[in-house]
Amino acid sequence: MSKIKISELFYSIQGEGRYMGVPSIFLRTFGCNFRCKGFGLPPGQKTTEVSEIIKNLDQYKTYNELPLVTTGCDSYATIYPEFKGLSPTRETDEIVDLILGLLPYGDWQDEHLVITGGEPLLGWQRSYPDLLNNSKMRNLKEITFETNGTQELTDQFAEFLEEWSWPDQYPGFEREITFSVSPKLSVSGEARSEAIIPKNIIKYNEIGYTYLKFVVASEDDATEALEVSKLYRDAGFNGPIYLMPVGGVESVYALNNKNVALLAMKHGLRYSDRLQVPLFKNAWAT
Repeated sequence: MSKIKISELFYSIQGEGRYMGVPSIFLRTFGCNFRCKGFGLPPGQKTTEVSEIIKNLDQYKTYNELPLVTTGCDSYATIYPEFKGLSPTRETDEIVDLILGLLPYGDWQDEHLVITGGEPLLGWQRSYPDLLNNSKMRNLKEITFETNGTQELTDQFAEFLEEWSWPDQYPGFEREITFSVSPKLSVSGEARSEAIIPKNIIKYNEIGYTYLKFVVASEDDATEALEVSKLYRDAGFNGPIYLMPVGGVESVYALNNKNVALLAMKHGLRYSDRLQVPLFKNAWAT
């Protein structure tokens, strides 16, 4: 039986992108190929907040006890190996039972499954079929992978997703797959050569509904997002493009959200809020 190392499993509303406001189960996998140390800081600077937390890691016994950060990746505890001891590895059948225990009616109704991270397509693609093929997941109709777009879909997983969308054993039952792709701009601190891989997005788009969601804070960031978007357009991507404000805590988010909405309007792009920040202060498990 397959296993997945998970940092968080919780029920909330989706705060971003296409399914904003939809009640959702979030399965946050452990591990990422990026660190995104530049978010919330002037160009060229990198956060030191996580380093300070790591120095005192023995003070924290559970994932939810960890402090939030104002700079860098707001999901830092799922991307740094130092925190792996706070993220259990669970069998897929156990994860399914935990999911059903979180759903309001003990089964899938109109809720949506979000597989996020970290980077959920890094290392776990072989485990998701066991999770999704579990008979207790039969009524799930909508799933989103929140990805940075750097991971290529394996042939086996792509084939599985196509079959899962139109299951032969359930004639007339159609499921929706979404790829919410957040390519990392220079504001993240990651190199473009490693962060922007348009060919992967084309493959995603062949499998499910795919959109780009750029995290920005300024006019310069929006200009870069347009420049990078052209690389995806030139490769054949024709899906929607969102701008979303930097800000994992309310003080930072409140400085950016209106400005980013105006930038999205100016450039004819979609705006994505981060509802989990004003509603829940972006606390863990929200």
